[in-house]
Amino acid sequence: MIVNKPLVVFDIETTGLDIIQDRIIDITLIKINPDNSQIEKNYRVNPTIKISTESSKIHGIYEEDILECKTFKNYAKEIYNFIKGCDLAGFNILKFDLPILIEEFLRCDIELSLKNIKIIDALRIYHLMEKRNLSAAYKYYCNKNLDNAHDSHADTTATLEIIKKQVELYENKEVIDNKGNSLGKISKNVESIGSIIKNNIVDLSGRIIRNSENIEIFNFGKYKNQSVSNIFKSNPEYYHWIMKSNFPIHTKNKFTEIKLRTINK
Repeated sequence: MIVNKPLVVFDIETTGLDIIQDRIIDITLIKINPDNSQIEKNYRVNPTIKISTESSKIHGIYEEDILECKTFKNYAKEIYNFIKGCDLAGFNILKFDLPILIEEFLRCDIELSLKNIKIIDALRIYHLMEKRNLSAAYKYYCNKNLDNAHDSHADTTATLEIIKKQVELYENKEVIDNKGNSLGKISKNVESIGSIIKNNIVDLSGRIIRNSENIEIFNFGKYKNQSVSNIFKSNPEYYHWIMKSNFPIHTKNKFTEIKLRTINK
């Protein structure tokens, strides 16, 4: 890999997945210089807010691990100077790491300019190079080429073959979601597989999900991760806003079910 100007590869661990509300608790940066020399820095940070249980299960950092650490503000200028003017790289940094880092900087009155900065997202490259479509899945699982892609009969036949191969390949293997939660094990029983796939989804668009306590919560907007029924009680107008907005009919029906259930309690 040829580096014409310093490149900083970084990764962060956070209190949760909300870019606006959550905070950095750990950040590692590796700077690669044009002469291929490397400088590494790591900062463990006290976020001053609670770390979600789901996040702790993923990165293994708990409240007691950061109590004696300094806040991000103590490191902000040093981190900024380390990456200023450098190209930036990471895994999924476009959607998560970089936005949350910029938010942390702005809270410290520091603006990170991305002008003339190249951003290399390994996840983006992965998705571009390793296609995630039916043809790619057919080749991966069945080692066959899908010659008549987008012909409904060919696509349906290929999909059936793929599912059979997936069951064969993953039988008795545990499925873990991106939050570290176990969704169950793959088995030959179609019912069990279906339960795993729609484990916490309430509506088909994923606007309502169930949390670890099986409570229906918002998966979007200003009330994200909060109980739908509780919000409908405290702010009834929010339900009416949803009904007037451009949500799928199925999603609106699910919100109505929850609303009626709340009224009848």
